[in-house]
Amino acid sequence: MKLRTFRIGGVHPEENKITAEIPTKVAELPKMATFPLSQHIGAPAKAVVQKGDAVKVGTLIAEAGGFVSAPIFSSVSGTVFKIEDVIDATGYRKPSIIIKVEGDEWEESIDRSDKLETLEAHPELTAEEIIKRVKDAGVTGMGGAGFPTFIKLTPPPTAKAECVIINGVECEPYITSDYRLMLEHADEILVGLQLLMKAVNVDKGYIGIEDNKPKAIELFEQKTANMNGIEIVPLAKKYPQGGEKQLVDAVIRRQVPAPPAIPVNVGAVVQNVGTAFAVYQAVMKNKPLFERYTTVTGKQVKNPGNFLVRMGTPMSQLIDACGGLPEGDNKILAGGPMMGKALLNTEVPICKGTNSVTILTDDDAHRKEAQPCIRCAKCVSACPMGLEPYLLSTLSSMKNWEKVEAEDITSCIECGSCQFTCPAHRPLLDNIRLGKSTVMGIIRARNAKK
Repeated sequence: MKLRTFRIGGVHPEENKITAEIPTKVAELPKMATFPLSQHIGAPAKAVVQKGDAVKVGTLIAEAGGFVSAPIFSSVSGTVFKIEDVIDATGYRKPSIIIKVEGDEWEESIDRSDKLETLEAHPELTAEEIIKRVKDAGVTGMGGAGFPTFIKLTPPPTAKAECVIINGVECEPYITSDYRLMLEHADEILVGLQLLMKAVNVDKGYIGIEDNKPKAIELFEQKTANMNGIEIVPLAKKYPQGGEKQLVDAVIRRQVPAPPAIPVNVGAVVQNVGTAFAVYQAVMKNKPLFERYTTVTGKQVKNPGNFLVRMGTPMSQLIDACGGLPEGDNKILAGGPMMGKALLNTEVPICKGTNSVTILTDDDAHRKEAQPCIRCAKCVSACPMGLEPYLLSTLSSMKNWEKVEAEDITSCIECGSCQFTCPAHRPLLDNIRLGKSTVMGIIRARNAKK
């Protein structure tokens, strides 16, 4: 069997999938649940509850704040304690709704049964109805940036979807939440894929899974043996294959052009397995997005594991459930070691995009002193977007924003492959992130004047 992979760049970090064979546990309910209003790309949601309001599991607590936005639902039942600014995984204070948890009473409209609903049993579901239910349930991308899912399902008139690609790659080291979800809810994910295919009116669907997950590949191949139009695509291990542009290249051999181009411009709609599962629950079970699979892991963590966790739960609670923080200095990340964000404290809540809490000891996290660039071009070879990271980093540190923009910095996907491979330990990604965010701000300001 010839394995596919993407053609430009990539690296092979140590996998450290410590929790791969640990079944998922349901996390305990928090005493207080915190819901930042910015859990997605786009405008923050707007609170529709006030201090003292009673809510149930599944109650709408914040509505979409614009076209590119998504509503937020309570994952707990109780009373709105207060609305104030709280530090989230980005390190910034964001407006948040804090709910005091009292019991576990659910909205009656949510179907809590385990019965598998199939697309064949629901001929009334039109593409428009599927998209509406996905939008109303607050479903966003569960694998990365948190883009509101309904927007991906309504491509611009200039683009025509030809296939849906489900991202089951999970190439980031340590994280296994998507893998456990695939093993434990394959049927629901497949119905979710069929719903996504119907929503964008295509008859071809792919599920890309790396070959370090043979059980998942075998399970999905068995379940799709008699399904028309769905193909399982085993992929060779390579980071960052979970990036949607890299996945499109690996699966259908098409290169997505530089921004503002997106995968649908080459015919592909890409969704994470967690998103496919959330789409199934939203459309078939009338269940808004308020819980997700999350891995808590690290080489020194006593009892690492995978959890089904209600959003708003503080990360400290999950860490305590795994035996607490290891002794000594630790670096705690929301996400994995390649793209995760270091946390200022462990009271940061689990949000829609939190696929992992990774705890690195000082030995793993400690940065070596940066040395002068030796012009080896390893960063250029590693870059999956075909950029010149050493140049973007230098220009960013010099604040030469015009040249940085001309060198296509907005194409950077911030995967960290350049920094990972640099023998001089230069903070390439740090500088590039600064440059990219600055240039994006310049572009927005320029467009606003037009």
